[in-house]
Amino acid sequence: MTRTRAREAAVRLIYAQAASGLAPDELVDEYFEPEHLATLANEEGAISEAPDEASLRYIKRLVSLAAEHRLELDETVRRFARGWRPERITRTAMAVLRCALTEIMYLGGGDVSPGVAINEAVELAKNFEEPETVAFINGVLGGYMRGEGTGGGQAGESAE
Repeated sequence: MTRTRAREAAVRLIYAQAASGLAPDELVDEYFEPEHLATLANEEGAISEAPDEASLRYIKRLVSLAAEHRLELDETVRRFARGWRPERITRTAMAVLRCALTEIMYLGGGDVSPGVAINEAVELAKNFEEPETVAFINGVLGGYMRGEGTGGGQAGESAE
């Protein structure tokens, strides 16, 4: 499974985790059970293949970190959602934003560059959202990277 496909699976699972409240590892394990994957085989766009071990670790890490830091991630989105009321942000857009911000804020240090995380989020959002929402996602992530509202520090850096 490619990293792009792993991100897509993570977005779907971040969405499902937020809606269900299930423990992230339990949700991921259930999703990739052979019986469940078989039900998705004919569903257009669904992730119906089991990931390799590295991809599964990456997906679990993203989903777990997104759940663990959900309040902080959501606050970051609200801070950079200029011109958008919170109720206007779709659940899918929030899942994409949580995934990308998780990669940027918590998986830095060589695992993924912020530019790649933003580009992948925008490309993934194009599959699910209207162009206006895709632009919004790009704006939120770009604003975060410029450090607006974070004291001008680098993304992921804590203020001292």
